Amino acid sequence: MRRREFITLLGAAAWPLAAGAQQQAMPVVGFLYEGSPKPIAHLVAAFREGLMETGYVEGQNVAIEFRWAHNEIDRLPELAADLARRRVAVIVAPGSTGAALAAKAATTSIPIVFSMGGDPVQAGLVASLNRPGGNITGISSMNRELSSKRLGLLHELMPKAERFAVLVINTSFRELLVQDVQAGASTIGRQIEVFYASTNRDIAAAFASIVQKGIEALVLTPGPLFNNNRVQLATLAARHLLPTIYSSREFAEAGGLMSYGPSITEEFRQTGIYSGRVLKGEKPADLPVMRAIKFEFIINLQTARALGLEIPPTLLARADEVIE
Repeated sequence: MRRREFITLLGAAAWPLAAGAQQQAMPVVGFLYEGSPKPIAHLVAAFREGLMETGYVEGQNVAIEFRWAHNEIDRLPELAADLARRRVAVIVAPGSTGAALAAKAATTSIPIVFSMGGDPVQAGLVASLNRPGGNITGISSMNRELSSKRLGLLHELMPKAERFAVLVINTSFRELLVQDVQAGASTIGRQIEVFYASTNRDIAAAFASIVQKGIEALVLTPGPLFNNNRVQLATLAARHLLPTIYSSREFAEAGGLMSYGPSITEEFRQTGIYSGRVLKGEKPADLPVMRAIKFEFIINLQTARALGLEIPPTLLARADEVIE
């Protein structure tokens, strides 16, 4: 065999090995989520957008491994441990405290970027907002602290209503949510009844109890279980003629009456940006926990008309968007 032919064959044989090594060198982001993929497709797109802003494009120079718990919260530790065993470059735990805690329990070395509605210090995730310490940082919307604000908006819409309720996802942090909304009820001089849901089936049962007890208006707290079932929630509220306020614009867009809370789309985009910065070598301990800065108050006028409600001009004037 001629020398030139031998070198050509050697190069052809070595190419798959080089390609394989290059593929292995591509960093992998582990994406751990409490819910299901379909309802948050737009949020995953926002996460990818954030990654792109830091120079990472899925399939080109970064890969994403998704792990979905499908609202089976008990599976989160198992899914987080699987990502840790695969030694991904960073674990992203957006949307819930439970996912962030599962990721933290799974590894002390792999960087973790979370996004959540509660206080990460109170949850035991970070030492402080400015100096997270350890291998974890992220974005907190403090969405759980807004339930009393939502109750106030609902009371402004229905000042004569006496019986309010709050529907809470039944997690280990439910009491913090309840305390916040009860403080809001005390401020407006009203009592508020608390209902819980742990699964999809619980939602319909909770609404049946709420209606049976003559509740006049409902506050819905944030969480993946409700996000995944936002159409069902808006439909049940409309069917029972129950004025309800939700935690994000996605609910109002699905037919909910009103929503007040941070932009979840922006939260996921920032999570992508932070993940990209970690991939570039920044340490989570040096990245302060970000606070949400964009909050939205959305009113769905079509739903208000269907419920026979007239929105006060003061509320309409403060709305960031009115859905006709």
